[in-house]
Formats: sequence, structure tokens, C-alpha cells
Amino acid sequence: MLSLSRHLGATFTLLVAACSSGGEAPPVAAGDERIDCALGGAEKLGRVCSVERSEKDGKLTLIVHHPDGAFRRFDVMTDGTGLSVTDGAEQAQTKLVDGKLDVTVGADRYLFPVTMKADAAH
Repeated sequence: MLSLSRHLGATFTLLVAACSSGGEAPPVAAGDERIDCALGGAEKLGRVCSVERSEKDGKLTLIVHHPDGAFRRFDVMTDGTGLSVTDGAEQAQTKLVDGKLDVTVGADRYLFPVTMKADAAH
């Protein structure tokens, strides 16, 4: 009788854990600054990637963290052309969409906020 109640208790615990995890939001990368991204060919963007900024010798690099722990580095171009992939063989395809920089690298897509330079309109 005692072993049966232990078995039922363990089963109940597993069911509660399964139910509580089913309605949670998708995982989100650690960090305070978030951007929308669609990873691995996903069509729907979600605010689940985080951005870390690193500056060395006057060169700004953005490290985008994915929820699964993967990351991608981008160099911020000083000529106003946007971002380039810091490491890796794939090139970034960039376009300005609704005031954001839409960047696609392989099967991953990111939307970065844009700050326009004062002389960019000339």
C-alpha cells in the first residue's frame, strides 16, 4: 500500500510539471536588451534574442544571444551601412524596414533598432 502511494505521488508530480510547462512562453535569451528574431528558418519573429555590446579600440561589436545558448557577432559599420558578420562564412543581408534594420544571416533573421546619423539624409 505504501509503495503504491509513493508511485501515485511521483506520477502526480510529473503530471503537474508537464501541465505547468505547456503554457509557458518560449525560452528567452538572458540579458536586458532584447530584439526580435526568427531563428532556424522560423517565419514568426519573437522578442527572444538579447544583445550585448562590446567596444574595443573604438570598434563596436554586437553579440546576439539566442535562447538555446548560441550566439552571433556583428560589427557595427562606421560608414552607416549597418552591420557585418564578425565571424563565420555567411554574409549578412540587410535592409531598412519600418525604421529597423532587418538582418538575415543564413536561416536566422534579426530586427535591430536604428539610430540615423544627422548627415545620413544628405
